[in-house]
Amino acid sequence: MTIQEGLPFPKDAVQAGMQESRALAAKHSRRDTFRSWDVPRDDMSKTPREWRIQPGIVQQVPDDLAEFVGWFDGQPEARERFRWALRDSLDELLDGQRTGRWAYQHLTKTEKTYLGTAVEVNLTKEFDIANGKDLDWSIADVDIDCKFSKDLGGWEIPMEMYQCADHGERGGRADHPALVTWMNDDTSEWAAGIVRITDERLRWRRGLDANGDRVRAYNRDNKRKLADNAKSDVYWLWGGLQTDLPTNLLLRLDIGTRERILAASLPRRPSSGQQRLNQLFREVQDRIVGRQTVLTVGQQDDSPKRARDARNDLRPEGIVVLGHQGSHPHVARALELPAPVKGEWISTRLAPVSPDDERPKFSLDGQFWARARANEPTHPAPDLCYKRKIDGQTD
Repeated sequence: MTIQEGLPFPKDAVQAGMQESRALAAKHSRRDTFRSWDVPRDDMSKTPREWRIQPGIVQQVPDDLAEFVGWFDGQPEARERFRWALRDSLDELLDGQRTGRWAYQHLTKTEKTYLGTAVEVNLTKEFDIANGKDLDWSIADVDIDCKFSKDLGGWEIPMEMYQCADHGERGGRADHPALVTWMNDDTSEWAAGIVRITDERLRWRRGLDANGDRVRAYNRDNKRKLADNAKSDVYWLWGGLQTDLPTNLLLRLDIGTRERILAASLPRRPSSGQQRLNQLFREVQDRIVGRQTVLTVGQQDDSPKRARDARNDLRPEGIVVLGHQGSHPHVARALELPAPVKGEWISTRLAPVSPDDERPKFSLDGQFWARARANEPTHPAPDLCYKRKIDGQTD
């Protein structure tokens, strides 16, 4: 064996390899320790009375915003992609797998500040938006900025976004448009609008200065918020208030259910990720459970595998955990349940029924199965392995 000159060769290569190993750090790491969080005491978002909006708003598209509105209208499934970009942005900061957090209020002050950046980054990637010359984005070859606020109407506008003779070189080259976004995870509400920023549409302080002039309402960063009367100048995409921010399942559960899931354990044994996920699928049936919920409950690198392993643990209780592969979507549709897609699961308790039972059902090996009623006795569920087809399944 020839050793290349100039490269140091350690005397103990095994020990040197250990020094680079993540296992050394993992011995004392606290990042994989299960963590629980209190129920938030305050609301995520505030909506001032002046900024309340309704769903189904009908507006005439302003001529100076038409190219931006048209651009979003021309993107495939734009509304669906937009709301999921908002959901993903918050979930990235919550980082439930490593922190166990399930509410915006659990974030630190620094992380809350970063949420606006996360929203901009995810929207940029989702819609493949080009960088602007002076601002964040360029849409239809025109600069536009992206602004997020957790409070409706709370967007902070810097000087470079609008023209003002008093700003000198710090002022904008033009009155630029802004995409203003907002979400409230507590209520599953969100909104997105486009407005052209002008000096007059931003806030002014009450009263006059020593020269009798109005005073602009800057904050410490020389930014200003939109004036309340500027709400009528915002063109709201998709008709104003949206009420379908993808659900934060753990946040929406009642306190007792959530505590039973996160505290699930066996007698004299500490709670494990597998036990918590088993309890999740016991408690939350007949509704979709997403990947982020599974990661937060499991708080392990292999949490999705633990979700799959829950099938074997829960079968004796009559509970099946359906995924996106093989016969599972067909079973879900036959039972008139939402069919999971990749990264989703849904559980339900089954009962054997007769062929003439009126409930939605499926057949396997000559036996019909339907969703169990509350008063029906527990019966072990059938084995619905991915490769096994239900009777009558053709694909």
